[in-house]
Amino acid sequence: MNKNKKNIITPYKTALKFARTHYENFPVVSFFIPKKMKKHVAIIYWFARTADDYADEGDLSDGERLEKLNDLEFRLKQLLNGKAESDFELALANTVNEKNLSPKYLYDLLKAFKQDVIKNRYSAFDEVLDYCKHSANPVGRLILELFDIRNEEANNYSDKICTALQLTNFLQDVATDYQKGRIYLPQDEMEMFQITEKMFELKENNLNLKKLLKLNVNRVDELFTDGKNLLKYLNGRLKFEIAWTIAGGEEILKQIKLNDYDVLNKRPELTKTKMINLLIKSI
Repeated sequence: MNKNKKNIITPYKTALKFARTHYENFPVVSFFIPKKMKKHVAIIYWFARTADDYADEGDLSDGERLEKLNDLEFRLKQLLNGKAESDFELALANTVNEKNLSPKYLYDLLKAFKQDVIKNRYSAFDEVLDYCKHSANPVGRLILELFDIRNEEANNYSDKICTALQLTNFLQDVATDYQKGRIYLPQDEMEMFQITEKMFELKENNLNLKKLLKLNVNRVDELFTDGKNLLKYLNGRLKFEIAWTIAGGEEILKQIKLNDYDVLNKRPELTKTKMINLLIKSI
């Protein structure tokens, strides 16, 4: 075993342990992911969470956050050129090279995290979709590439699913995001429905807010419905994994409807029991 291969064993193991302790509505590396692929999924997740932490966690100033993200972007460029500074970066470079991944998608993720630092309001839905194009869609495309699925139609359906999942998360976290100073509901639609930020502060679940949320839930439902065409391009465990993930997103939307669109006072969540039930249905 050469030195580089030996050096990446520990970071892969650490990334796997990290991924197993974090949930994004679903386990990041579920048992559906083949054993030989888990380390690759985990190291990409480590990269994304590192960037996310720089953008969102702690008491850093916006300038300090951007500095850290710019440094991470420089290190990404270096590791892709064979100049990794750490064993974690060496592992990421190994995954990119071994699985022939498109570096563009990693850079896209960093663009989204930088946007989180400098932008906290979105004037129209198209702006939100553009954010999803960089924050969510690259993840789906990287997963497809990991499994050597390189088909433009599959990519397009994957984009719909990933955008739907990101939008679902925004609807799920309206209250949490507001506390962080962010609103992802389009400003023009808030104005159209006469929604003010004061309503978020007071957690006022009024009829107009329900109408706005219903509009957004319906458009996300449509994205999930169309995006399910992705499944015909998948097989085996990956197909079950993606079907399970889609079912989870749809369940969150279902809970929002059942809660009368009151996301300000009751955050919809997936219990372990519900996750197991969705798993059984997906199989």
